[in-house]
Amino acid sequence: MKLKQRPDDFQVEEISDVAPSEQGEFALYRLEKKGWTTVDAIHAIRRRWHLNRGQVSYGGLKDRHAKTAQYLTIFKGPRRDLQHHTVTLKYLGQVAEPYTSQNVRANRFAIVLRGIASEKVANTERTLKEIIAEGVPNYFDDQRFGSVGSDGQFVAKYMVLGDYETALKLALCAPYAFDRGREKTEKAILRKHWGDWRQCKALLQRGHTFKPIDYLISHPADFRGALVRLPPELGSLYLSAYQSHLWNQVLASSIRRVCRPDQMVMVGTRLGRLPMHRDLDETQRKTLADLIVPLPSARVKIDPSDSLAATINEVLADEGFKLSEMKLKSIREPFFSKGNRAALLVPADLRLEFQDDETHGGWKKLILSFELPRGCYATVIVKRIQC
Repeated sequence: MKLKQRPDDFQVEEISDVAPSEQGEFALYRLEKKGWTTVDAIHAIRRRWHLNRGQVSYGGLKDRHAKTAQYLTIFKGPRRDLQHHTVTLKYLGQVAEPYTSQNVRANRFAIVLRGIASEKVANTERTLKEIIAEGVPNYFDDQRFGSVGSDGQFVAKYMVLGDYETALKLALCAPYAFDRGREKTEKAILRKHWGDWRQCKALLQRGHTFKPIDYLISHPADFRGALVRLPPELGSLYLSAYQSHLWNQVLASSIRRVCRPDQMVMVGTRLGRLPMHRDLDETQRKTLADLIVPLPSARVKIDPSDSLAATINEVLADEGFKLSEMKLKSIREPFFSKGNRAALLVPADLRLEFQDDETHGGWKKLILSFELPRGCYATVIVKRIQC
């Protein structure tokens, strides 16, 4: 069973109730892209239109390996369209406020899974019925961890522990799967000359690495100060990735506590394997359906007698700190988010159809469409189907 065999096999469209008019200082646009991350597409738009970072506001990050549509606003933005390679920006009108994640009502997905053997169709249909009845664990999926290097280390973990040099070195030197030629070269320079900041500066081009290195020339021991000179959006990505990973570990532990071994199937992620449930009884189903897990941070207040508190404490103990210590000391921004997330994800308006797969003779393809709340990952559902 294969995903993303063709460019249009994975499509996602943001659903919003924001209605443009002729009034307001914010220009509203529909952004369609293919083969770009949301961040990279917005960087390209900013360069083309010479925009400041703070002018652009959007609701969420959409996958690079998909055909996607979403919305964004630009403060006093141009009232025209823009085409840049496979990025299309269509001007819709004016609004009074910047577009944020709160304006995203849901996301609609259209997905094609290919290479399904005919004898697997009945089992796949049963799995889909289980998903509709029981949902799937509401994990943050791989797309959330694009800021995590190939070694799987989290910048934010070392920020919490106060090891700012290791955090900075990971942020600037860790290899990533999608590093381009310039990024590979810069990281090799930094790894070779780490500590010789003048030499690093002489060899680097201007970019997000330049400011922290320039700062270290005059403040060679202040790695915390160098870290806060990275672009704000990078700091936010580092924190959200780590917080999401810890949340996943708390949910995984909760599922292991509720389910018997024969009721769990393991799915692979780029950060390790995670359990998913199946064939729950009514008590188990209610337990997981009622479970709300907070995003771990020092700002979370939870009853120590709650079994969830013990689970969170166990996960964080493995990281080397307590819940009350999960914060960035002496750093005002960025900061860990505060919020809750349901343990289970149930797709709405799920539709499915099996057809002959034109790319694999004698095999079938599954055409799926469904809606998910903002912040939830369709690929989690795909992984459960593929079990």
